[in-house]
Amino acid sequence: MTFQVWGWRREASQLWAWVPDAEGGRRAAMPRRTPATKDPTAVERANLLNMAKLSIKGLIESALSFGRTLDSDYPPLQQFFVVMEHCLKHGLKVRKSFLSYNKTIWGPLELVEKLYPEAEEIGASVRDLPGLKTPLGRARAWLRLALMQKKMADYLRCLIIQRDLLSEFYEYHALMMEEEGAVIVGLLVGLNVIDANLCVKGEDLDSQVGVIDFSMYLKNEEDIGNKERNVQIAAILDQKNYVEELNRQLNSTVSSLHSRVDSLEKSNTKLIEELAIAKNNIIKLQEENHQLRSENKLILMKTQQHLEVTKVDVETELQTYKHSRQGLDEMYNEARRQLRDESQLRQDVENELAVQVSMKHEIELAMKLLEKDIHEKQDTLIGLRQQLEEVKAINIEMYQKLQGSEADLKEKNEITARLEEKTNKITAAMRQLEQSDSDLLTQTRTIAMSLVKCASSDTQDQYKLVKDISF
Repeated sequence: MTFQVWGWRREASQLWAWVPDAEGGRRAAMPRRTPATKDPTAVERANLLNMAKLSIKGLIESALSFGRTLDSDYPPLQQFFVVMEHCLKHGLKVRKSFLSYNKTIWGPLELVEKLYPEAEEIGASVRDLPGLKTPLGRARAWLRLALMQKKMADYLRCLIIQRDLLSEFYEYHALMMEEEGAVIVGLLVGLNVIDANLCVKGEDLDSQVGVIDFSMYLKNEEDIGNKERNVQIAAILDQKNYVEELNRQLNSTVSSLHSRVDSLEKSNTKLIEELAIAKNNIIKLQEENHQLRSENKLILMKTQQHLEVTKVDVETELQTYKHSRQGLDEMYNEARRQLRDESQLRQDVENELAVQVSMKHEIELAMKLLEKDIHEKQDTLIGLRQQLEEVKAINIEMYQKLQGSEADLKEKNEITARLEEKTNKITAAMRQLEQSDSDLLTQTRTIAMSLVKCASSDTQDQYKLVKDISF
């Protein structure tokens, strides 16, 4: 889709020029000729960039001036999504399918999940939305969710960086492949200052027609005159948003009350069931109580009969006891006398046993003292043996050192003998040298004296030389 009107308006200001006339004034010159041809794809990219600038700027200004959260019915927001859809469609490659040709922006947007891990949640949410049947509807839902998350600029930035992957979806001259795409991504960062509350679930995004409304961006006198009406509409919208927010809070309160009622009904049903179970248990307990009472009456009757029989037997045994009591008393006196004798004998045995126990304790104490003395002597003996071993080791060491010292002393005596022999030889040699020196000196003096006697006719210098030699 091209917008030649914007390219014409931008170039129209450059068609006329002012040139000086003959009288020194200025006159309008004829329009200059523009280049014969211009790249249409570059014009399309420039037009889309300008539209994106106007759309983003108008959306931010209007949102900041109203100071409210944007919803799906806000016209500048709808136009923003239309412009973004056209920007993403520019230069998109046509893909063949079995039924028809496919040209949709869902392919590159779905690629964001692989490049940006945080985008997996938004992709899964879009695929789980009911009612979306076409890829274009999923792409529109993706753009709306990205705007609500304030991550649209981040997602598209990581997409335009991977141009080798984008080349599978776009032509080389597409907007997303050129610098204009990076500029639009930079402009999208400004949308993070606004909040968007969009209901994507119930909206029909498959059949919407994306047409750009240029009347929103072309200012005229009527728009300037309708500022008061816009202010009133903004106030009404603010009131509407307040009522909607109040209604939303009331709905949340009602839903919470409904949940509480449901929980109370569940708990009431549970209590009723527990009450029925308790009643059944009471009935069972009453039946068991009645049965136990009847059994108790039967047991009481049997016990009374048994007591009567037992009473008769006891009376008979009492009579028998009275007759045998006299013999029993005699037997008791005899047993008591035997018990007294046995007690005395036991006392004597216990006294003797106490004496034996005390003697045993004394013997055990003496044995312990003997064992202690033996252990101490054994420890002393072990210590003496250790000291004896240490003394033996010291004696052996001293003996070894003594033998080494005797060997060293013997070696030193031999060295001393050799040194004395060498000294004697040196002394004899020195004596010989002294003797030969004295003989040589005597001979030298003799020669000198003879030379003195023979040198009467020589010069004074020769006489002096002979004198020096002689002395």
